[in-house]
Amino acid sequence: MSKEKNLKPSKDLPLGFVDRQEKELLIRDFIISKIKEVMTKYGFQYLETPSFEYTDSIGKFLPDKERPDQGVFSFKDENKWLSLRYDLTAPLARYVAKNYLEISKPFKRYQLGTVWRNEKPGPGRFREFLQFDADYVGTKSLQADAELCVLISEILEKCGLDKKDYTVKISSRKFTDKLFEKLKIKSKEQISTTLRALDKIDRLGWGEAKKLLAEGRKDKSGDYTKGANLNNDQIKIIENSLKSKTSDSEDVLEIIKIFKDYNFENYKFDPSVIRGLEYYTGPIFEVNLNFEVKNAKGQVIQFGSIGGGGRYDNLVSNFGNFDCPATGISIGLDRLVFALIQKKDFKIKTTRPVVICVFDKNKNKEYVGILNKLRMSNISSEIYPGEGKLKKQMEYANKIGSPAVILYGDDEIKSGKATLKNLESGKENLVKIEDLVNEIKKLL
Repeated sequence: MSKEKNLKPSKDLPLGFVDRQEKELLIRDFIISKIKEVMTKYGFQYLETPSFEYTDSIGKFLPDKERPDQGVFSFKDENKWLSLRYDLTAPLARYVAKNYLEISKPFKRYQLGTVWRNEKPGPGRFREFLQFDADYVGTKSLQADAELCVLISEILEKCGLDKKDYTVKISSRKFTDKLFEKLKIKSKEQISTTLRALDKIDRLGWGEAKKLLAEGRKDKSGDYTKGANLNNDQIKIIENSLKSKTSDSEDVLEIIKIFKDYNFENYKFDPSVIRGLEYYTGPIFEVNLNFEVKNAKGQVIQFGSIGGGGRYDNLVSNFGNFDCPATGISIGLDRLVFALIQKKDFKIKTTRPVVICVFDKNKNKEYVGILNKLRMSNISSEIYPGEGKLKKQMEYANKIGSPAVILYGDDEIKSGKATLKNLESGKENLVKIEDLVNEIKKLL
């Protein structure tokens, strides 16, 4: 009888998921702090919805259609499908329908939350990522749409970008509605596939998106995506329409007029802005970066937008007889961080503890006495948490980037002084216990 192999679990992550280290997380925290600052200033309420929703609450709004697990991560629970949320908009629509009588109309909410997409990952494009959303629910006023573009711009500039570094592109679903009439396309499935293909122009380029408008496209990995099956004449009509420099859509013209009232000029009308989700009904917008973004190998990549949104006047009514027009915008925070790290040198200081070395476990009371003095003065500090001789303790302190170590052996205890070693310079000083706090602060 053969012995069973002792198989060990893989240390690798599934594609599209990443471990995020402290520097990236601190930069993300910085961006979140700026978002909250702006959202409070603009009068939005903070909201949190659960990670899971019933699949029929979100599935009908996905770009990939009927099968419960297509585009989302799902499982069945007591004969009902549950899915990890794909975005923050569908859960908002469900929340508004559930609390329709209690909330104000308009209802202005913002949310920060993780979303999951069961789709093919790419550079800076993950299956799990943190998203920021801001929405106006219960208003048809295009002032709301315009202000969303203004507030996103303010957030980006507070995060360190200049006006030249980004552009807010705007268009309208009314443009695509007219286009589909011109193309004589009525099939809902064909319209959805066409929208998804057009939404990829920014990331793939016109040449590759054109394949998705026709029979389909095979990517570099060999994966095949079925196309919209448009003929050459139809594709030519789309190509010519996308070259338009001005809009005749009344909603876009109204928003541009409001932009002037705000002295907001960092926008561009671009009919190639499509947005792949089906629920948009009016103005749509995307935020694009105007600088090169590179992958881990240092290669410049087609990065696409960092966020976008638009008007979705019929989404809440999917949950019942609600007249609740709405508009919203979102940013993929992890994509934004991925790009910002390459553009800006974030001077975010990481805090590392001063390490009190252990010479004798029986002297723990003395070590804790020093530790309490430092922590009462808000100095990050710790007693060496492992086991080992002084050499191992010094290696630990250097590895974590500690600014200094405190050596407090028998000789120091007798003298009432501790040896403070600056790990950057290597310099050692004998310091009275009562003076340790002030001497350490000089190093920080």
